[in-house]
This record gives sequence, C-alpha cells and structure tokens, in this order.
Amino acid sequence: MHDHAQDHDLPPAATIHPLIARLEAEFHYPRLDCQEEVAEFLARPGVHCLFVPGDPRRNLETADAAVILPELRLAFQNAFDCAVIDDAIEAALREQYRALKTPGLLFFRGPEFLGAVEKVRDWSDYLARITHFLSLKAA
Repeated sequence: MHDHAQDHDLPPAATIHPLIARLEAEFHYPRLDCQEEVAEFLARPGVHCLFVPGDPRRNLETADAAVILPELRLAFQNAFDCAVIDDAIEAALREQYRALKTPGLLFFRGPEFLGAVEKVRDWSDYLARITHFLSLKAA
C-alpha cells in the first residue's frame, strides 16, 4: 500500500485529487496499487468496499463519491471497511468485476464479490443497495 498523501514531488498531472487524498489521510483508507494488495485486503474477514474513483479531471462525480463514501460508512455504523483503488490497476479491476462506470463502489464479503454501485446515486439508492449487499450471505 502506497501512501500517496506523502508524495510531494509528483508532477501536477499525477497529483491525487484533494478529496481522494482526504480518504487516505483523514479516514486512513489504504490505497491499493497492485492485485496482490487487493487480494490481501479482501482476504480479511468482514465486508469491504473498494472505491474505484475514475479520473477526477474528466469525471466530476468522482469528487462527490469521495465525499459520499465516508458518510455511507458512518450511516452503516462501520459495517464495512474501505480502500481506494489506484489508477494503475483500476481498469483491470473494473473489467474483472464488470463494474465499468466510475466512480464505483465494489462490495465484497471477504474475497466474494457482492455487487457494485456505479456512478453517483440518490442517497436512498445507496442505502437500499448497500443494505442488500450486507444481507447477502457468503456462498
């Protein structure tokens, strides 16, 4: 896991959007930048949410999703933990789970994929979908 919040000498094009950096710095969500880190994160017990931000320069919803995610976690009383997916592996992960639109929230129970919420949604839609994911039992 790479602590991008500490990378002060990145060129401007490679800087992390401040609201995504906030997820790492303030909420301590790890940034996963290789498949091994994703597998390690998902191997832990419990429910996990992988935040697939997309390009915040092209997709204005990315910043909104970065603000919404901690609020969702709070609304569900920390029933799931979160990680940020690095752009280096984002495309492969979206393809693997057929969650092609960004920003995306991919939910897992351990390594088992439960489903995704793609793009920014109404609050009630988030609540309904995440409640459904949390109700699913492991196969």
